[in-house]
Amino acid sequence: MLNTIHTQVKTAAQTLLAEAKLNRGDICVVGCSSSEIIGSRIGSNSSPEVANIVFSALMEVLSPAGVWLAAQCCEHLNRAIVIERSAVPGADIVNVVPQPKAGGSFGTAAYRGFLHPVVVEKIRADAGLDIGGTLIGMHLKEVAVPVRLPVKTVGEALLLAARTRPKFIGGVRAVYDEDLL
Repeated sequence: MLNTIHTQVKTAAQTLLAEAKLNRGDICVVGCSSSEIIGSRIGSNSSPEVANIVFSALMEVLSPAGVWLAAQCCEHLNRAIVIERSAVPGADIVNVVPQPKAGGSFGTAAYRGFLHPVVVEKIRADAGLDIGGTLIGMHLKEVAVPVRLPVKTVGEALLLAARTRPKFIGGVRAVYDEDLL
């Protein structure tokens, strides 16, 4: 099962990286319920082992591309974000260390796996993955656009993806730009 989860996450991240046209320095927010992945209700059966597999698979894809991973904590920490310090220079850092039952296993895995982790209350990410109904929308830039992935689940958890695009402001556009939608 762990190999399957690793493959599903890696495929999802590779697809999102390509479809969202993420560039070096962009941020990808990921919310992950390890409970949902193993078939339990969100927040009820946290699995550090599963969270570590998800974190590892994401880093294998995002790190070589120079894309920052922003790991969303659970509701107990108000969905705060664990991220590398150098990704958020000048950000207001909060004083908390995620734990499996207070921050979630995925947030904990990120905090332990990053070289210089910090936690911030908000981020404006360029794209994201929602594994198990974790509601990452609050951390995406406006305007979020769904990305259809070849992988629909990670383990038993539903998988959704989004990228962002600039807002269309004022007037009527003379040319319809399909790349922005």
